[in-house]
Amino acid sequence: MKDRVIIFSIVTTIIGFMIAIQFKTTNEPVVRDTRDILQLQQALRLEKERQQELNQEIQKQLTLLNQLQEKENIEDVMIDALNDLKERAGLTPVSGEGIILEIKPMYTDYGFVPQTVPPHLLRILINELNIYNARDIAIGNQRIISTSAIRDVNGVTHVNARRIPNLPLKVKVLANDAEKLHHEMIVSQSVEYFAIENLSITSTPINFTTLPGYDQALRVRYLQPIKEES
Repeated sequence: MKDRVIIFSIVTTIIGFMIAIQFKTTNEPVVRDTRDILQLQQALRLEKERQQELNQEIQKQLTLLNQLQEKENIEDVMIDALNDLKERAGLTPVSGEGIILEIKPMYTDYGFVPQTVPPHLLRILINELNIYNARDIAIGNQRIISTSAIRDVNGVTHVNARRIPNLPLKVKVLANDAEKLHHEMIVSQSVEYFAIENLSITSTPINFTTLPGYDQALRVRYLQPIKEES
């Protein structure tokens, strides 16, 4: 009974937090906006997608709450919830349709020929992929999660504290609509930024590919386990 009360409290807290975010989103003060029509349309599309994601997450948590309330043995429900959280956090391999981006030097006959991708360009690429609704991303063999770090270490780019392969470099991306993401990346700003550094990006849609899971220990800060009272 005690475990059920704790689980109920956690789930309802998550739902309350999401509802609060949703309420705040729909009640922002009206301020003067200087963006053009295209920028406003893009912002509106992103906001609608964010609203939909929040609604889906709230519904998911409500479903989990109902399952916990209806079942006497909640272990199976909690195991399923834990596995779902691991998958969403990027801790397990995942497969599906998507695109493969190949990054390589644009010109090799003269001038500076890069051997690796600078960290700032990888960050730009990841941000743009997220804008275009990429579901999962892996750079080389390194899965990108919310805490992934991309740094320069003595002139070599590291992702998740691991050195990434030299060029050519492949970036695997899963998406619900691979063809749409493919066309968006062909004309993306990332292509222009990479070209400045003598790097080219080619996109290839693929029906099925597998991304590795994040294989390092997650560091959790500001959280402490609750000890059961005797």
